[in-house]
This record gives sequence, C-alpha cells and structure tokens, in this order.
Amino acid sequence: MGAETFQVTVEAKTAAEAFKVAREDALYNNGHGGYTGSIAEKSKFVTISVPDGTDPIAYANGLIDDGDPRIDDKWGPAGCVKVAEGKWHFFGWASSWR
Repeated sequence: MGAETFQVTVEAKTAAEAFKVAREDALYNNGHGGYTGSIAEKSKFVTISVPDGTDPIAYANGLIDDGDPRIDDKWGPAGCVKVAEGKWHFFGWASSWR
C-alpha cells in the first residue's frame, strides 16, 4: 500500500469541529473502505503554530515537502494550521491503494 498527501480547508468554530467535518466529508466522498489517501484515514490531528507573517498554507506545504516528523507518517496524525478566525487547514500523508 502507498500513501498520498492531502490538504483540506474547513470553516468551523474550533479545530476539533473542523476536523470532524473534514473527515465526514472525506468519508462521504471517498467511501468507508479505507486507503483513500484522504483525511478520512486520520483519527487525530496535531495543531502546528505558524510563524508570524507566514502564509499558513504555504507553511503547511513546506512541512510536507520537508518531511516534518509531526505529519510525515501515513498512520500518524494530520497537521492543522489556523488560516483565519474560524478557518482551519488540515494536511499530511494518508494511506492509499496507490
């Protein structure tokens, strides 16, 4: 089995609520069979602080590209950065059939 990167941005009051919505949407769109390469494969997330003056999504892309150990495991947690008030971006690696 392989792994794919995923990225999804969701609006919600809290990161926990946004994570739940993102997972539910991914399960609906990709099915419940597993190995979707999406956030549906994640059971938890880790919130990562973004340095001041840095674009959060660009920062997330850099963490993926650099293999940051907090989000580099297809079986580990998704990364989460705050994009704006009430807006969260989840990213990382997820198990896939490809």
